[in-house]
Amino acid sequence: MIKRILTVGGFTLLSRVTGFVRDIILAAVLGAGPVADAFFVAFRLPNHFRAIFAEGAFNAAFVPAYARIREQNGAERAGTFAGRIFTLLLASQLVLLALALAFTPEAIDVLAPGLSDDPSRYPLAVALTRVTFPYLLLITMVTLYGGILNALQRFAAAAAASILLNLTMIATLLTVWLFPNAGYAAAWGVLISGVLQLILVGGDAWRSGALPGFHWPKLDTDVRKFFRALGPATVGSMGVQLALFADTIIASFLAAGAISALYYADRINQLPIGVIGIAAGTVVLPEMARRLAAGDDAGAAHAQNRAVEFTLMLAIPCVAAFFVIPELIMRALFVRGAFTVADAVAAGQTLAAYAFGLLPFVLIRSAVASFFARGDTKTPVIAALIAAAVNIGFKVLLMGPMAQVGLALATSIGAWINLLLVIWLGLRAGHIRIDHRLRQSAIKLSAAGLAMAAIIWLIAPPLAQAFAGLAVRDIATLAALAAIGGTFYAGVVLAIFGRRWLAAFRGRAR
Repeated sequence: MIKRILTVGGFTLLSRVTGFVRDIILAAVLGAGPVADAFFVAFRLPNHFRAIFAEGAFNAAFVPAYARIREQNGAERAGTFAGRIFTLLLASQLVLLALALAFTPEAIDVLAPGLSDDPSRYPLAVALTRVTFPYLLLITMVTLYGGILNALQRFAAAAAASILLNLTMIATLLTVWLFPNAGYAAAWGVLISGVLQLILVGGDAWRSGALPGFHWPKLDTDVRKFFRALGPATVGSMGVQLALFADTIIASFLAAGAISALYYADRINQLPIGVIGIAAGTVVLPEMARRLAAGDDAGAAHAQNRAVEFTLMLAIPCVAAFFVIPELIMRALFVRGAFTVADAVAAGQTLAAYAFGLLPFVLIRSAVASFFARGDTKTPVIAALIAAAVNIGFKVLLMGPMAQVGLALATSIGAWINLLLVIWLGLRAGHIRIDHRLRQSAIKLSAAGLAMAAIIWLIAPPLAQAFAGLAVRDIATLAALAAIGGTFYAGVVLAIFGRRWLAAFRGRAR
């Protein structure tokens, strides 16, 4: 399982690296002004729906169902089930796309009402959304194919697909003169990438002999069970996305650049979430579903505990860095072209607020796998909706005194509420079993993270002074801190746990 986590995490890391290159170019070309705000609104709209109907709710209901049917009833019945879901999914997405294109201004009024009286941002946001929204149809099909591949223990193509989004946007941004403005270049890059991702992941499903075809929808036992799981999962995803909608809605009333500050801070925050948290959750869900279908409850619990342990080991140093040097990170990565030092300060403060919730962000996917693997999508909805309500309440309270930083902090508070509720409900139901080794590891890894944070805090000022004469002083300082802090953390972990603990992970990877 660790090997599969590393496979998904490796491709996700490559995706994030190319994503950083994309965002560096995006920041240099778009900056954090009106055109950037219009594009980010247009980019968020299909991504909100994707998170609700595709990656969020769909994966939670489909992957365990497909894995269970294939394990218990064979490949043919699983293929029939996938074909019926494919047909229904395609039809629903075509209807949604038609409605979105017809009522785009109304959708923008709901998503970003603060733009409606802005003659520089509103018309452009409407136009760019009509370019980006078809991406939702394409990426939904990619999600279906990726779910099938994940259930077959094939993770590479689906994990690598998002790299194409970054490469395509880089290509269109570097040829910006071919478009009316940089916002259009970025928007067309999004749409073209959807086509390429569909070809990549669909091709891998075809080579695996698992590409679903059209099957007349029939509400048999498998499909009914899928929809019983999909309904609560959709409600839960809507709760999470409602909180993200609130970010965009509230930020649209703040000063220009608030939406962009949230975007750039979230991009950095998404690095460990994607490389570590989502990778672990992607692998542990079908692993637990397969073990539970075979009656191996103890094996499922062991897989989950080791995934959480591995996640904590990799995520804790990211938390330390985001808390101690957030503004340096933003300056080193993005200050060039139209992106100013003031923009980096605003985004850095926002990143520090996101860092408060980074641990629950990376752990939640592995935690809810306890329920999703058993076909229970209702219980996590309770936690998600309560957390969303708390999140939105804090956004309203904090937006005035803290602007977009308050929005990010409210998101972090909601993430903690969500994770703690899921763990409590899982322990009460007997679905989550935290073993002694995980409890001890969490304490030791936290101590190692605190030590790393202290070292970074102490050596950051003298390093900045040492590199003060360089044109790339921020990049040099960040690189030196990463090397020193990472080496120190690895040494502390090795000293605390010993070689046998780390060798166990290497053995599982092999």
